[in-house]
Formats: sequence, structure tokens, C-alpha cells
Amino acid sequence: MTAKSAAAAARATVYGYPRQGAGRELKKAIEGYWKGRVTAQALKETATELRRSTWQRLAAAGVHEVPTGDFSYYDHVLDTSVMVGAVPQRHRSAVDADALDGYFAMARGTQDVAPLEMTKWFDTNYHYLVPELGPDTVFSADSTKQVAELKEALALGLAARPVLVGPVTYLLLAKPAPGVAADFEPLTLLDRLLPVYAEVIADLRAAGAAWVQLDEPALVQDRTPADLNAAERAYRDLGALTDRPKLLVASYFDRLGDALPVLAKAPIDGLALDFTDAAAANLDALASVGGLPGKRLVAGVVNGRNIWINDLEKSLATLGTLLGLADRVDVAASCSLLHVPIDAAAERDIDPQILRWLAFAQQKTGEIVTLAKGLAQGTDTIAAELAANRADLASRAGSAITHDPAVRARAAAVTDADGRRSQPYTARATAQRAHLGLPLLPTTTIGSFPQTTELRAARADLRAGRIDTAGYEQRIENEIREVISFQEKTGIDVLVHGEPERNDMVQYFAEQLTGYLATQHGWVQSYGTRYVRPPVLAGDISRPEPMTVRWTSYANSLTERPVKGMLTGPVTMLAWSFVRDDQPLGDTARQVALALRDEVNDLEAAGTSVIQVDEPALRETLPLRSADRPAYLDWATESFRLTTSGVRPDTQIHTHMCYAEFGDIVQAIDDLDADVISLEAARSHMQVARELAEHGYPREAGPGVYDIHSPRVPGTDEAAALLRKGLEAIPAERLWVNPDCGLKTRGWPETRASLENLVAAARTVRGELPKS
Repeated sequence: MTAKSAAAAARATVYGYPRQGAGRELKKAIEGYWKGRVTAQALKETATELRRSTWQRLAAAGVHEVPTGDFSYYDHVLDTSVMVGAVPQRHRSAVDADALDGYFAMARGTQDVAPLEMTKWFDTNYHYLVPELGPDTVFSADSTKQVAELKEALALGLAARPVLVGPVTYLLLAKPAPGVAADFEPLTLLDRLLPVYAEVIADLRAAGAAWVQLDEPALVQDRTPADLNAAERAYRDLGALTDRPKLLVASYFDRLGDALPVLAKAPIDGLALDFTDAAAANLDALASVGGLPGKRLVAGVVNGRNIWINDLEKSLATLGTLLGLADRVDVAASCSLLHVPIDAAAERDIDPQILRWLAFAQQKTGEIVTLAKGLAQGTDTIAAELAANRADLASRAGSAITHDPAVRARAAAVTDADGRRSQPYTARATAQRAHLGLPLLPTTTIGSFPQTTELRAARADLRAGRIDTAGYEQRIENEIREVISFQEKTGIDVLVHGEPERNDMVQYFAEQLTGYLATQHGWVQSYGTRYVRPPVLAGDISRPEPMTVRWTSYANSLTERPVKGMLTGPVTMLAWSFVRDDQPLGDTARQVALALRDEVNDLEAAGTSVIQVDEPALRETLPLRSADRPAYLDWATESFRLTTSGVRPDTQIHTHMCYAEFGDIVQAIDDLDADVISLEAARSHMQVARELAEHGYPREAGPGVYDIHSPRVPGTDEAAALLRKGLEAIPAERLWVNPDCGLKTRGWPETRASLENLVAAARTVRGELPKS
């Protein structure tokens, strides 16, 4: 096909779409089901209606081929485990008894059975359920969900493309099951898994699929020759199937690198590539292998992870370059639109001019359709859209919001000394122990306590004018008194005020910093039914006034025990926001760090002796390619130190990280120079404690002994057993006892019971320590 005919054939498509519904109907239905207020049939009907409305909206917008199978009650990787029969032994009886309840048991656990481990999906803030595999794993095909959803779309008269997690990525994301040797490589199961994928693909073909998409984002990471060989074998075998649908292998989040020639040569029918941040690398690599003659190229030229409008002319130039490199060039977002909110038009509190800079899933769909039309029919057919796009881009570039001379001058004046504590850790530790007087194995929590219905109602009442500020603040004070009283009675050593005034750990701060925008309806799935509203980091950042001192000081006034000041760190403020894309991330991080530094110093001046600056996103924002990591870690660790280095030696700086793989950033954790770090460890059975020990980490650490993302209450013996595992790696004088993460998503009954058991476990193990 010529470049001209490839352009004429260009069509619009997407890889996936937000699942929750405009009013988070899915979240409400699932949580209602868990509480017994919604029947299984009603939940299924809600899900069916959400899928139908999404597909029809996409088709009405001009998308030529809608995705199916991307919808999930909890997580698409967990759905894949069900599809291939990889149900852990401990959950099989629950799944056999009731497939839906068993599915949720794998995701959330029960009081008696632990859930699957959960961790971050590549470098996003989405969490997936980690498959557990071993040499005895027996796979079996169950295409029920995938076939049913395809048939739903086809019955609506739509062209539909089922989307599956690819077999290589699935295995590379998996871990050895409990009891399996830690060095077991799940990828060795590929030959056992491929026939199951073949069966699912055949079922989809029989149900009417013309194309099937297999997502292989793991191939954009650094891969070994063995990994690349596995990819070659996988798509050689699947491509060789007879009477199969056409196969589209999709990659996203970064450049495909060494895997591109492997997939270009494979007997598949199409390849999807990310042409946003990875545009130059993927373009060069595609040209170097001679393109994709006779195949379909799906070009991800619209950023599927951020919310800024597309530069349509730039994207058209990229698409024009791609013509001639494939038999057909289609237009898409760079990845599933799962990672952005649904519709920017729903926002009523953002200045209309600024709103024109934003594109959520619905607006991105429009951009994809516009680009496909311009590519297929010529730019004259989209002249009005191009003119409006140029005006909006110019408006953003010239706005006073994006350029504050005072902020830029302060950031430019930062020196290396500003990012270093005045004394080394060993001297600080001595001063802090004398100042705080804590026992061995001190107990604490991560920061937040349950966000009750009453607290949410108080915020709603304040917004609606049903109570005034004084009435609202009285409710917050009452909650803080209750939280402090509970912690004192339970025997926790370092207290927190519980954060009742905070709607979200990033949004709360963003609403008080210049340069940020808050949305009302910008919900994005983090995991399961947990949705967040990432703020929009639109311009230069500064802190007009203290943000947390008032409530931390109030909590301090209620107790003689130390109360932690609680802040969200600069990297997480970026990672859990939609960050500006018009300057280097390191420059933005430095601005945020300086604003937070002012807050840290004000907390200390108000009498706060322990200050926690959370950085759970440090690992998730790590570039997928190792060559890109040193530069990122330089500015990421510098921004944390800049935030925390202005305090006295006897002020103890904590940080916290959760739900990520920490082993490959232990040196960066060390470089933060925090006095204490708390980390998720319960689901991974203290793996991170061993990784810290192997590194020789010299500071204090609290690997979590209570998995807060499950409703189950860990017993005292269970917490004590995990604590003893921690002591095998970290000496008692440097080991803290804490949950994995904050408690805002939990209810008070389970929180009380779990923390009482945690304190009892600490006392038990403390009593077992040798007497000095």
C-alpha cells in the first residue's frame, strides 16, 4: 500500500477507557455488593450498562473499532489470572463456590485467607494484582468474560477488538507463589501458557472477533536475551495458528527498543507503538527495521496518561512520517485511557480559558478522531480544529499562571548545601533518641485514620453552607481528640493527628499551593474501588501560608507523646498529579520542594519533633529504562533532601513508601537521608527488610506488619511473626512497628482491632529481646 492509500485507510481507535462511569457507578455498585445492599445480578446489570454506554459514546465520537475486555470489576491482570486458570490454591474453594465472591477474595482477601500481592502497574499510579505461579501451576482456559463482552459489543452493531494482557507480560509480572523457591522464573511456564492463549483466541474468533489485541508493555523495559527469545517464540506460535483473528501486539509507556525488530519479524498482523514521549526512539527503530510492510501500525500520538491538549500539528507531522512505514496507519492514544478522568466538560470551577488546555478521556477521543480524519482526508477538513488548537496552545504558553518570576528566581538560587542536613545520621540519631525517649521497636502509624461518613458529611456541609467554618473546625477538633485518645489508650508510641481535615494526600496540599488546579469530577482508578482525583499542576508553585501547622499543633496540645507532622513529598506531589509538560520534571520538583521546605520549617518552629514526608511514588515514577534512571533519581532525591534539610539534628525526619518493588531503588532510599522510613511489607512477607539489609541500609526502618488494603484483621501472632522476620534483617534498635500504609480506607472497628494487635505484637517481641 502506498503512503497515500495508507493515509486514506487511517482510522481512530483506543486501547481502553475508564471503567467507573461518570458518577462512579461501578464503585458504588461493587461496594454495595460487598455490604450486601446490591445483588450480584444488579451489579452485573450496572457493569453491562457501563460497557454499553462507553462503547456507544466512543462510536458516536467517531472511533471505528471499540475495545472489549478492558472492563474489570477490580483489575485486568487479575482477570487474566482467571482467564488462564491461575487461581492460587488458597482461593480455589472460594472461586469454586462462587466465582464472583472468589474473585473478590483474591483481590481483597478474607479474614482467614490473604489476598494476592498488589503493586504498581509499570510507572503509573494504577495497582495490579500480582499473579502467583510455580513449577506446578496448571493453566486452563476460561474465555467466558472475554467472549461475553465481545458479543455485547457486536450485538450493538459495533466493530470491536478484544484486548488481552499478552502472555509474555503476564509472566514477567508474576512472582513465585508462596512456598516456591524465590529464584523460580515464571517465564519458564511460557510453553505451558501459550496453548491456553491459543484456545482463548480461538474462542474469540468463533465469537466474531476480526482482530485481537495482545498488550505487551513489559517489552518496553530492559529485557534480557531470554525475555526477547520468549517474545519471539510466543508470537511465532500464536501467529502460526490457523483460522485465527488478526493479531495486534500493543506496547506503550516507553520505547520498544530491542523488542521492536523481534515483533516486526513475527507473523502477526499489526503493532501498536507509543509516539508521545518515545516518539523519536520508536520512529528511528521502526525505520531501521524497514517498517511494517503488509502490516497495520497503530500510532499512539495522543498522550493517554496526562490531561493536556494535544499539539495536533505536531502529531500530524509524526503521523505523516509514519506513512509508508506500514500497510495501514491508524491513530490512537499512547495507552489505555484508564489513566485519565472521563470528561473535562464536567468541570465547572475551572476558568473556561484554562479548561481549554485540558483533555480528559472524552476530549482525547475527539483528538484521536480529528487526527485520523486529518490524516485520511487532508488537513483542510480539520482546519477549524487546528486553528482552535493553535490558539489554546498559545494561551497556555503565554499565561501568567505558568511563569512566576519570584518562584523561578528562588529555585535558581538553590545550592548543594540547601539539600544537606547539618549533621550526619549517626549524630542525629543520638540526638533524636535522647530527645524523643522512645522504646525499642517503637510503634506508630503511617498518618491517616478512617475517613468516616461523618467527616465526609462535614466537608459536604461546609461546601454547601449548612455549617460555617467554626462549626466545621469544631468537628475536626473532635475527631482529632478521639484519634489521639485512642492512640494513647492503645499504647502507640509516636502519634498522628489522623488527617481528618484532608480529602486526599495530594489534593489537600494542591488546593493550598499556587500553580495547582483542583477538579470536581476528575476521578481516576488507583486500585479496585479506590478512586482519586489527581490535581492539575498547571504553573509555578509557591506556598502562600502554612498548610498543616494548625492541626498538628492542636494534636500536640492534647498529649505528652510525640505527634508526627504529616506532609506529602515533592515527587509524589508530581506523580499523583497531572503534571505540567512544558518544563523538565526536575524543575517542577524543585519548586514544590521549596514550598514544602517552608512547611517543614514552620512545623518544627511550632514544636513538632517528628515530621514525616511521604514519598510512595518515588519507585513508581522510576523510568522503565535503566539508562534513564540516574538523571531521575538525582533530581528526585535532591528534591526530598531540599524539603527536609532545614531542620535541627534532633528533629526526626520520616518518609513512607508503599506498594511498589523497592529492591532496585535501595540506594536512592539511602540517598534521601531520612532518619526513618516505613515501607509496605506485609503482603510481600518482609521482602523489603531483606533488601534493605542486603544493601547495608544504615538508618531506621518500619517494614509494615499490617496490610491495610484488605479488610481482614491480622492477629497478634501474625503481626509478631512478621515482626520477627523483620528482626532477622534489621536490628531492634533500628526497627519500627507500623502498618503498611495509611488507614483512611478502613473502618474504625477493624482499625481498632488491628492496631491493638499491632501494639500487642510489639510488646510481645520486645519482651523476647535480650536484656542489655
